[in-house]
Amino acid sequence: MTHPFPVKVVALQAGVSVATVDRVIKQRGGVHANTVRRVMQALDELARQSTQVGLAGRKFMLDVLMVAPRRFTDAVRRALESELPSLHPAVLRSRFHLHETLEVDGIVDLLERIRKNGSHGVLLKAPDLPAVAEAVNRLAAAGIPVVTLVTDLPGSARRSYVGMDNRAAGETAACLVGQWLGSRKKQQVLVTLSSNRFHGEEEREIGFRRALRERHRHLSIVEVSEGHGIDGATGALVRQALADHPAIAAVYSIGGGNAAIVQAFSRAGRPCQVFIGHDLDADNVALLKSGAIQAVLHHDLGQDMRRACQEILRAQGALPALAQSPSLSAIQIVTPWNLPVLNGLN
Repeated sequence: MTHPFPVKVVALQAGVSVATVDRVIKQRGGVHANTVRRVMQALDELARQSTQVGLAGRKFMLDVLMVAPRRFTDAVRRALESELPSLHPAVLRSRFHLHETLEVDGIVDLLERIRKNGSHGVLLKAPDLPAVAEAVNRLAAAGIPVVTLVTDLPGSARRSYVGMDNRAAGETAACLVGQWLGSRKKQQVLVTLSSNRFHGEEEREIGFRRALRERHRHLSIVEVSEGHGIDGATGALVRQALADHPAIAAVYSIGGGNAAIVQAFSRAGRPCQVFIGHDLDADNVALLKSGAIQAVLHHDLGQDMRRACQEILRAQGALPALAQSPSLSAIQIVTPWNLPVLNGLN
């Protein structure tokens, strides 16, 4: 196996020993399959980041741990890697730990491994659970700053949160649904969450419920959760909800799996009068173009990644401290008629 990177660089990227990388590269065997995959992933990451790695300047290793559907983690990866060159003369390399689902013990184990192997900072999207917060606290105590993405861990020692105001996003969705449904007759809105363990999703739901209660009392909510934004599980939950609730006329999809939700309505022969989703991933771009969903609440992932990296650099003393905390990401209402140009999606 040939590659252009020093073995010690590959070992740092993979979080394993030089001897392990040497065994994998020379295909000598005796290495666990998961470790082989980590080394191969490290080589792939280094290849994608090779133009940025060659820049002169201080070098920082960044770990990105996310529990989210692949369509979203792919969008985050693209956004981060496109922003890395703009941060020179500092040079940031990123190691990715991306999982569609992962139990809390697995998340804690990954965070502990990062702490033991060393890192200049962690970008984290994980459920708001005590064990995860405690692991973040141990990272902070070890001098490894953690920036939460999209969903926060407010009870932890994380350095900062980067993303939109999730409660305001829920209120925005309620405003759109209420205005676009129009009728004053009693109807139901299906609210779908990937999991009720994510603080950001809970905040969106709270905002949505409050705004409906204040402005659109004729609308009530049917909630489904724990589909993890994965099409198969989400579709099954939505099909059951449609069978149980004939008055569902709209959807506020907080947690994703929108293609499966649209398909569930189609299979039930039911119209969906208003569909509001989150994030311009590949699925949502296609659904907007087809007219299957009416609007997506989006925030600039590139800007978020840049802010998150800058927070890590500030924590490491590579950038000066800010006089005041940066504002949260702007909430963009994207419809089929104002789709922005997105790298690789349009």
